Amino acid sequence: MVLTDISTGWTECVPVRTRDSGKVIVAIKQARSQFPFPLLGVDFDNDSAFMNEFVVSWCRSENLEVTRSRAYRKNDQAHVEQKNGAIVRRLVGYGRFVGTEATIALSQLYAVVRLYGNLFQPSFKLQDKTRIGARVIKRYHPPVPPAARVLANSSVAKADKKQLQAMLENSDPVLLFASLRAAQEELGRRVDRRGVNQKLEEPVVVDLQRFAASLKLAWKNGETRPTHRRPYRRTKPWPKRPSMYEPFEAQIKEWLKDEPALSAAGVLQRLTEIDPARFKAKNIRMVQRLVKAWRMEMAGLLILDGGWIKSLPASPAVAAAGDAGIPKPATFGNIYR
Repeated sequence: MVLTDISTGWTECVPVRTRDSGKVIVAIKQARSQFPFPLLGVDFDNDSAFMNEFVVSWCRSENLEVTRSRAYRKNDQAHVEQKNGAIVRRLVGYGRFVGTEATIALSQLYAVVRLYGNLFQPSFKLQDKTRIGARVIKRYHPPVPPAARVLANSSVAKADKKQLQAMLENSDPVLLFASLRAAQEELGRRVDRRGVNQKLEEPVVVDLQRFAASLKLAWKNGETRPTHRRPYRRTKPWPKRPSMYEPFEAQIKEWLKDEPALSAAGVLQRLTEIDPARFKAKNIRMVQRLVKAWRMEMAGLLILDGGWIKSLPASPAVAAAGDAGIPKPATFGNIYR
């Protein structure tokens, strides 16, 4: 769940394991305690996880004003949708995380992201928008981190600003960035070993000197985030189940070769005579599919071979035209040439 303050751009991300009203309320409580200023209201989208009796009643009991976006208007939540792409998908990726351990790993990542993004990552904020006919001109404020906007806001109490200033002084952007990459590495390994190896591994120890040295070449070589472009690994290597038609495949092909007009019902009738306990009338659809596939395979071999064209007899009309000295009809190749 992502919560974004429109005025300052301060963003909090909280992992919610299931779409349950109780867990949504717990997530709102956690995000409310992490914001550097009091939370006065929430503007939900039309998701049923938020717009339900339990969540709305709890918000009103906590003196939180509840509003919602318009139905079928995704641009009403543009501030949150932008953070879903710039923060969640960009850092977490599109992998599927299931279970309590994955929720803990996401919590560790978001704990670093909230400090690194809100304290040190500058972002643009729209100043005004002018429309001249079909042309739209947008002007933005100078890019600053959300923490700078909070400190410059006159509506924020001095005590809250003091706590935020202390948070800024005690945070190291390089250490936060290294911790962010370590948390991403853990999530990437979790995607790789999902369904294959469930044993727990030791947490990654952040080596600040090694990480700082790697930054010298990161801008030159480019960087692939640990949660992106993971190698595909089949999570359920189920073996192929043997088909009951495989022992009779060669015999069926011989029947079709000798009698090209033989229907699938005729094939099933012969199979029933061979093994009446295995083949029944209800297997007609499967036999039709197999016969169709085998006939397409045989037709492809004939077409690729090309010998069937030479074996065709010449047309009488074409032969007579050639004998009379009349040019033969143009082929398709000559027409399109």
